[in-house]
Amino acid sequence: MAARKHLLVLLTLFVAGCTASQDGRPVPAPNISSPDVAAKEPSTKVRTVVDGRTVELADGTRARISLLAEPSVCAAAAALDFATKTLRDKEVRVSSITPGEVSLALPDGTDYALLAVQYGFLRTAGVDGGPLVEAESKASKAKLGLWAQGDCPASTAPPPPSTPASTCVVVYRVTNQWAGAFQADVTVRNVSGALVEGWTVRWRFADGETVTQLWNGTVSQSGAEVSVANAGYNALIVKDGSVTFGFNGSANGPTSPPASFSVNGAACTTG
Repeated sequence: MAARKHLLVLLTLFVAGCTASQDGRPVPAPNISSPDVAAKEPSTKVRTVVDGRTVELADGTRARISLLAEPSVCAAAAALDFATKTLRDKEVRVSSITPGEVSLALPDGTDYALLAVQYGFLRTAGVDGGPLVEAESKASKAKLGLWAQGDCPASTAPPPPSTPASTCVVVYRVTNQWAGAFQADVTVRNVSGALVEGWTVRWRFADGETVTQLWNGTVSQSGAEVSVANAGYNALIVKDGSVTFGFNGSANGPTSPPASFSVNGAACTTG
């Protein structure tokens, strides 16, 4: 019995020596995770596709897909169409590769980045080798997607925004004037090409005028700012049609037409 106890002590010391580091601290056991557990990344849906490499997830998070270059100008539309058909409203598994970027796997386990590169819709970025680079090389040799377009022209600065055509014309006319007061008519013409259902005209007086009485509308004034909304019976202005309202006003001296008008927030041409 004593010999058996002695043998157990020796075995215990031997095991302790094998699981300790040289400085006496225990070495943790290796962390071995099941492949099935590793594969179970968080699952969610893609709510919106912004461009070929940017999506908005079901919780509103906007994420950029890792290892994909920004779509070139000539390939952006095709990349967006591919991403939309492949990802929008689809269930995906999300994993993070680098901060602020994600990897998306389709329900069958296919990596979206690899798929997009494989079909030539996007180029790789930040990767020196592996399946992505191999897929890009094959797509290039096969002239797939963007590779079929040859040299893509460099992005140029967008042209300056054109001034939108006015949707309204306002004619302001002083019809009468006497000491300390005046009378005016305002005609609003609809040139928007569509029916206007309810209108509000705004302008700013320059010479201290005040509206004292108004017809065919409802007026409010704060300082020099004047706002006139439609009456119940003249809310509609048909295409190329017009509506007129008039008012009496007070003035400290000569009065001049306001410099600008707007209808429903849109600047109008003055006539």
